[in-house]
Amino acid sequence: MGQLGATMSIRSPCRPARKTIGRLSGPSRYGLLFSAALGAFGRNGYFLTASWILAERGYGSAGLAVFLAIVSATEFILSPVAGLLADRFNRRRLQAMADLGRFIVSLATASALPNVAALPAMCMSAVLFSFCDRVALTSGQSMIPAIVAGRDSATWNSIVVVVMQTGNFGAALLIGMLLGGYASAVPFAVLATSFLFAAIIVASTNTSTASRGCRPQLTTVLEVKPGFRRLVVAYALFYSSAVLFSVMGSSFVFAELKGTAADFGVLEAAWSIGSLLGAVSLAAVRPRISADRQHLCLLGTIALMFITLRYSHTPWTTLLFASVGFLYNLGRVSVEVAFQSRVAAASLGRAKGVMHSVAVALSLMVFAVVAAVGDRAVPSMIFFGFGVILLIGISVLTVFHRQPQEKGKS
Repeated sequence: MGQLGATMSIRSPCRPARKTIGRLSGPSRYGLLFSAALGAFGRNGYFLTASWILAERGYGSAGLAVFLAIVSATEFILSPVAGLLADRFNRRRLQAMADLGRFIVSLATASALPNVAALPAMCMSAVLFSFCDRVALTSGQSMIPAIVAGRDSATWNSIVVVVMQTGNFGAALLIGMLLGGYASAVPFAVLATSFLFAAIIVASTNTSTASRGCRPQLTTVLEVKPGFRRLVVAYALFYSSAVLFSVMGSSFVFAELKGTAADFGVLEAAWSIGSLLGAVSLAAVRPRISADRQHLCLLGTIALMFITLRYSHTPWTTLLFASVGFLYNLGRVSVEVAFQSRVAAASLGRAKGVMHSVAVALSLMVFAVVAAVGDRAVPSMIFFGFGVILLIGISVLTVFHRQPQEKGKS
């Protein structure tokens, strides 16, 4: 694509692309936030239910690895496509259609599970669901500038993350109870209902003021400001840090700490609490340090925590993971705020697709390394090695930060 960090243009015969976003009214803004909570509830519930069903029906970690690999590969390939759709079509209508797609896939999965082997059914479902999911997330995230127009961007991005985190918590609580007492089709039916309500809310939201004006002509270039490449690298490193925790967290507790499922639950809760606190802390931190330096500091601290994890013991391990969760979500929201300020409104979808594909590619490398190492290294050594990789990544970001800004077109 050329120099993504350069300033690039999108031609419009009427007025600049950024002016087409406009503002949303208060009820419309809160309606989109509520739909985001419902979407997060359904999304997290889908993956929790899929993981439980594969484990319950005897597919073990190998089956779960296949399922996660299919999800990641689908996101890697189709994230740019989802971004292109988000820039080409009305984002509100596109999100509503994607939510309807998730509704249909969830219902079809609920219908198929009693009659089809779980692994083939879930793998086919994962491909369709992941595509609809990326379209819904990309179009929804591309509408955030319309939600926050005229307001503090850091505060409202934090609100969006907190709302989605609330949906994740609700899914963990409700789906856990449903899986324990009902057939596997019931949780998917509940999740389908949440997607249906999310689609109805988004479709009925009045965004005429946000859509007023001419649509810029879509071209093959992205309109981004200098520093976009740094954001892509930083986002990929934050994202892969969370992936490593999700992959290695249980093994670290069971194999190295000799803990129980309850101990793992405490570690998950600590991460979640830290993540929630990180999401609401950006408004206090952001004015005191630039975004690029903030990302370097946060990633460096996460790297040091991963490195020192090998030498820590309970309860310090719990505190470390809570701190990593805090730093991860603080960095994630910071990247989102910087991303929205460095990408033109008409290019948000495609830029997000590129950024997410790079992050998923790095995460697939993490999956491959963990699978190749297997049981030959204890989990804390894998965390140690990833901490070293983070430090190398910080060096790359530092080089990007010191390079003179280039101007041109791609």
